[in-house]
Amino acid sequence: MIEVSELTKRYGNTTAVSNLTFTVRPGQVTGFLGPNGAGKSTTLRMILGLHEPTSGTVTVDGRSFRDRPRGLRHVGALLDAHDVHGGRSAMAQLSALARSNRIPRRRVEEVLREVGLADVARRRIGGYSLGMKQRLGIACALLGEPPVLLFDEPLNGLDPEGVKWVRDLFRRLAAEGRTVFVSSHLMSEMEHTADQLIVIGRGELIAAESLTEFSARGTRQSVLVGTPDPAVLRDLLTAAGAVVDTVVDTVVDTVVDTAGDLLAVTGVSAVRISELAMEHRIVLHHLSTRSASLEEAFMELTADSVQYLAGGPQ
Repeated sequence: MIEVSELTKRYGNTTAVSNLTFTVRPGQVTGFLGPNGAGKSTTLRMILGLHEPTSGTVTVDGRSFRDRPRGLRHVGALLDAHDVHGGRSAMAQLSALARSNRIPRRRVEEVLREVGLADVARRRIGGYSLGMKQRLGIACALLGEPPVLLFDEPLNGLDPEGVKWVRDLFRRLAAEGRTVFVSSHLMSEMEHTADQLIVIGRGELIAAESLTEFSARGTRQSVLVGTPDPAVLRDLLTAAGAVVDTVVDTVVDTVVDTAGDLLAVTGVSAVRISELAMEHRIVLHHLSTRSASLEEAFMELTADSVQYLAGGPQ
């Protein structure tokens, strides 16, 4: 378990983290979300004792991580896949970590096989792709079989097979009763992986709740409409003040069986849509409401916390 209490970190006049309090519990995958500059990396580094808090406390299973002499047996972490000596081999890197933490030698070969690097274990890390370095970083985190695991953007550089492997790995680790804390910008992946969320913005806590609860806080609900006459219905709904988009969500498309395009409608209720369809004799094959996705809820609830915007000055 990770317990953060009134954690604050200042760099001169800049406050990176402000009075953060939250708990990351075992047995579930907890996503750590926030816009760029929100303070996520600073928080993870304070958990690991790499940065000293200005005030507040953070403990891992009731103790400061700095008080544990064999750290990898208690917490495994991947913060930066590039933060490794490129002249070493993966075998040498893991062997050194195993010796310094009194971890059995057998674990080196076990984790190399688990992350898919056994065949390139003696190659220099400098020649690895980003995806291979991510796998090596995960191997380092798993080496001591720790009860607590932290990952900062672990999916960067991974191909689809690698992303699925990491997703399944996190779920398995949580099912084993471990604490799994994952920072990521990939909302679609967090939507399929995380059970709980910690969301921060400008260093302050925005939410600490389940993924379902957080998504439900988004106000942008839409109505899914299936019809064989999408162009006609689109014109009618637009004239009535609705915003209409064609759904490209493949998950929804496979669940909803409709002849013709599936439309996502906002600004008009499902009742009004059915009335307009009946008045103009338009057949509907599907009509249902859809809550905001994790990405939609995140964009809405963190809008006031975004520090760096694309597209020039706002």
